[in-house]
Amino acid sequence: MENGLFTNEITILGIGNTILSDEGFGVRVVEYLQKSFNFPDNVSLIDGGTLGIELTQFVTGTKKLLIIDSIDGGKPAGTIFQFVGDEIKKHFNEKISAHEVGIQDVLTMLELTGKTIPEVVVIGAQPFSLEAGIELTPQMKEILPIIADKAVEILKSWNVF
Repeated sequence: MENGLFTNEITILGIGNTILSDEGFGVRVVEYLQKSFNFPDNVSLIDGGTLGIELTQFVTGTKKLLIIDSIDGGKPAGTIFQFVGDEIKKHFNEKISAHEVGIQDVLTMLELTGKTIPEVVVIGAQPFSLEAGIELTPQMKEILPIIADKAVEILKSWNVF
């Protein structure tokens, strides 16, 4: 930390509500990555839960940000998404869920304060269920390693592995 702000070069941020089944997908993927891989010191894995704008303190100063989430893209359940660059703003501008609005607020605040993150990628999948429950649906559990592999591909392109 520098001046009280986060300064790791690369941040992997899992977001979502873990008591609404598939809504907690991003957090579950980050947990899976933590258990499955050893990351260098310049990489931070964060369970962002549903923090929203409070996430700013955890991502300010990072150079590359990978956000993992359950994504309502208006597609069939299980559809896998990846957004980069302007696609991220377009997607989040159309969303109304609390944490998705929070992510857009975080990225906008960083931009307005001149602390834009140079590279941001968002990956995830359309949820099957948002019912109360602490477990992912069986179908979403099947997608979890696919998204984890996609995360690893991105991290390899960032020279993490």
